[in-house]
Amino acid sequence: MYQQFQTELISYADDEYRQFSMRGIPCERPFLGVRIPDIRRLVGKIKREDFEEFLGVKPVAFEEVIARGFLIGRLDYNGILEYFDSQIEYLDNWCSVDTFCSALRKKIEKNRDDFLDKKIESLLKSDNEFATRTGLVFLLDFYVSSEYLQLIFDRIESLKTREEYYVKMALAWLVAECFIKFPEETFSYMIQSELDDWTFNKAISKICDSRRVEPDIKAEIKRYRRRETQRIVKP
Repeated sequence: MYQQFQTELISYADDEYRQFSMRGIPCERPFLGVRIPDIRRLVGKIKREDFEEFLGVKPVAFEEVIARGFLIGRLDYNGILEYFDSQIEYLDNWCSVDTFCSALRKKIEKNRDDFLDKKIESLLKSDNEFATRTGLVFLLDFYVSSEYLQLIFDRIESLKTREEYYVKMALAWLVAECFIKFPEETFSYMIQSELDDWTFNKAISKICDSRRVEPDIKAEIKRYRRRETQRIVKP
């Protein structure tokens, strides 16, 4: 069955899209050139009795990792907990992280406290760049609310010394999303935070990029940009 899935996956391959993906997604895995909606559509055709077989196969291509994440998203919550750690091992780029987090949306929203304790906290303590990014993207996607806001600020501060590019980007993205939804509380946090200058300024840039923030607020927040002493280069 998995070989049949691979054959069908390859049939959607587009070399031009493969080249495009390789330019935008730093990843050592081979790319087939299959678009995300097509991967999702193929995964939707997999029968439940075949889930275990599929999840037992070690993915090789970038698209196979994406497909595995989508398939885990079709499991019930206990099934997600069972296979979650095995998927984290295969996440080695921003796209596989972000699509995996998105795939779990409905199941995680109903179990936020439990998932926070069982999975997110350990991800944030991981030394693995993309495991930590996964934890941050989960916070961004499902936890930016008054109930979790202070916890988010605390977790951001706990990661202030991390140097990896994709961790820093996720931190900036998370700060920006908090600001967009809770501007006063987040601004109070920002002005006393110990985030490095690059991450702090990147958060301001993302705030200013958002259409959900009024122009006068953007003009004001820009005044708080810091003078950077370090430049972070994208891998």
